[in-house]
Amino acid sequence: MPKYKIALLPGDGVGPDVVAEGVKVLDTVSEIRNFIIEWRKFDFGAEHYLKTGETLTEENLKEIEKNDAIYFGAIGDPRVKPGILEQGILLKVRFYFDEYVNLRPVRLFENVPCPLKDKNPRDINFTVVRENTEDFYVGIGGRAKKGKTKGELEILRELYSVKFNLDIESDADEIAYQIGVISRKGADRIIKYAFELAKRKKLNLVSSVDKANVITDVYGFWRERFSGMAKNYPGIQTEFCYVDAINMDLIRRPERYQVIVTPNMFGDIITDLGAILQGGMGMAGSGNINPNGVSMFEPVHGSAPDIAGKGIANPMAQILAGAMMLEELGEEKGAKVVVNAVEEVLKEGRFRTRDIGGSSRTKDVGDAIAKKVYEIKQ
Repeated sequence: MPKYKIALLPGDGVGPDVVAEGVKVLDTVSEIRNFIIEWRKFDFGAEHYLKTGETLTEENLKEIEKNDAIYFGAIGDPRVKPGILEQGILLKVRFYFDEYVNLRPVRLFENVPCPLKDKNPRDINFTVVRENTEDFYVGIGGRAKKGKTKGELEILRELYSVKFNLDIESDADEIAYQIGVISRKGADRIIKYAFELAKRKKLNLVSSVDKANVITDVYGFWRERFSGMAKNYPGIQTEFCYVDAINMDLIRRPERYQVIVTPNMFGDIITDLGAILQGGMGMAGSGNINPNGVSMFEPVHGSAPDIAGKGIANPMAQILAGAMMLEELGEEKGAKVVVNAVEEVLKEGRFRTRDIGGSSRTKDVGDAIAKKVYEIKQ
């Protein structure tokens, strides 16, 4: 019987609320599909930081690395300065484990309200493949005041290391600058992942997103790598889209898109748009994936501290993220059972949290999906 060790990081706010329901559903599907999940809980988040002054240490990360995957809730607390927990936990995990794929299925389920008039579940079903470790999110930049300034900026990644020695001379009172980096290997591996995803799912269109008409060096290079990779997949159609144009088009005709591959910053924007198309953050699960390492699965939504512990958060994004985790672990049939259970509960319409027009409690929705898993037994 297969056994999977899963690092469980509930985090802050509504994280523990929704994670509890995700664990419930995954334990249920593991029982009927004959595999074992061994949960290993790690209490890293605001409370830990406020007590110790630490986010995640190298030792903590090495302990997490002993697991097959990470099931993550949410991070963020108003008592902690913005950015500390996000950078010290969430981004640190993504970079440490080189989770270079941010995978975001965007699917509208039946009986979930969509803000687009006359659009239905047949029209909204695409996947965004977002590069997760490069672009302007490498986190290097600075400020310089009038006169001459020297600076040294460094990127250390598993893939490469880069050092910038800067001599800045300016007559402006003060400037701020940010450096974006896209590497050949970094671009090639995420673009290949997108094409392989389309091939596996028998889809015939991969859309590349950039802003090469303005940021010519960085995104012109991205276009070169995309065009080169596309030659290996002659049966798949391709297109280039500017980020502003595709955001308009996703509102106008989302049904034409299948797989979208994008650098980090634009992927951040597009995936939030995708979340609202599918009914809101409470419906949007995501994966931070290293196909050859430890991957992390989480809902797109934040910690929502204003409703933490009230039992009204929508657990479906967390549950759908769990289905993505099962698929990545090789339990495709179990993943399908979870998605089908969510779909059936939504179709029946009895259990819906308030963000999608209902009044059900978080626990009631989790119970309903777990029960439906038993009923499906595929």
